[in-house]
Amino acid sequence: MKGQLTKSSINIGQACVECGISFLPPLVLSFELPTDYPSSSPPVFTLSSRWLSRIQITTLCKRLDELWEKNRGNVVLFTWIQFLKEETLAFLNIQSPLEIQTIDGQPQCESGQNQAVDTAIEKSKVQEFDQRAVQEVYHHTDILTQLLDFNEAQKQKDFDGKIFCCGICFSENLGSNFLSFKECQHFYCKACMKEYFQIQIRDGKVQCLTCPEPECMSMATLAQVKLLVDHDEFTRYDRLLLQWSLNLVADVVYCPRMSCCMAVMIETYHGLSLCKECKITVECALIQISRSVYILILIQRKIDEALSKDWLKENSKQCPSCGANIQKELGCNKMTCASCQQYFCWICLAVLNRNDPYSHFRDSNCPCYDHAFTTHQLQVERRESHRSNQVVGDY
Repeated sequence: MKGQLTKSSINIGQACVECGISFLPPLVLSFELPTDYPSSSPPVFTLSSRWLSRIQITTLCKRLDELWEKNRGNVVLFTWIQFLKEETLAFLNIQSPLEIQTIDGQPQCESGQNQAVDTAIEKSKVQEFDQRAVQEVYHHTDILTQLLDFNEAQKQKDFDGKIFCCGICFSENLGSNFLSFKECQHFYCKACMKEYFQIQIRDGKVQCLTCPEPECMSMATLAQVKLLVDHDEFTRYDRLLLQWSLNLVADVVYCPRMSCCMAVMIETYHGLSLCKECKITVECALIQISRSVYILILIQRKIDEALSKDWLKENSKQCPSCGANIQKELGCNKMTCASCQQYFCWICLAVLNRNDPYSHFRDSNCPCYDHAFTTHQLQVERRESHRSNQVVGDY
């Protein structure tokens, strides 16, 4: 069907959900040609729809009858099909947004003006439902899913048949050979994205499987990753992604049994919790220990935590965006946080411009001017030398 329908509103009970729709499920015209067609009898038909109300389908059936009367004695199937494809939305006065209200699980389609009955239906004065009008009724919670799934499938089919150019390798190919990110709609060829995903998974950067477009943070879905990488790589990706997600939760520990290693949520104040996998009480380092030993271990843990904090304070800095601790070994002072991908200056911890991060080190008014590749020790020596020169100058 052709029309300017761009949105669909689904009213489920008191709730209203509005979604962008480019394709609607088709009307299904099933017919049988009698022996005296087209000289005397019209085709015997039924008309069904997922998203039109039965009264609207009845109105369309009446219109098909009218078209037969106008063309009696001639073939009429082509005229019917053209009407259903080209004029259905206009005939029923359906505009954007299309509203589908659910009453007892049955979709009741309305026009964009929230009219109880469309103008075309009022004119037809339909007193009862036509037996040829078939409404494919789904449970009310499935109507939105049905429409969105069909819309996505048709959009993908339309995309697959067009020619596109990859923004990475600049090769042209059919859309079926491209991967499109769901959130941003940016797309690149599958060959480039496969290599990109493999490198990130191999390096353990499972949170970095994002769109390669600059400043775009759209994540690839699990299905997209599984489609491109092999089984072992996807297993590693899935495991590391789960581990990375759990590490962000403070009250999650791992069962210390080597054969288990199940992630466990700490539920009690003293740090003990039941491992759901092997059914034992889990403490971060011990299993089934006496209270006295537990207290000693708890004290040792506090000491270790304090030492760890001291070490982190001396040897690392926190990302100004997410607070993750980062240690710098080599390279320039433009840092990239492995957790949130934020660019920042190692010297002053300033957040850097993503388009031109090194502009920070070219700013003569900035204390980090010309220090993009300056080591920490050299910075200390320069500051001490600067202070000494100031003291000499004062004398």
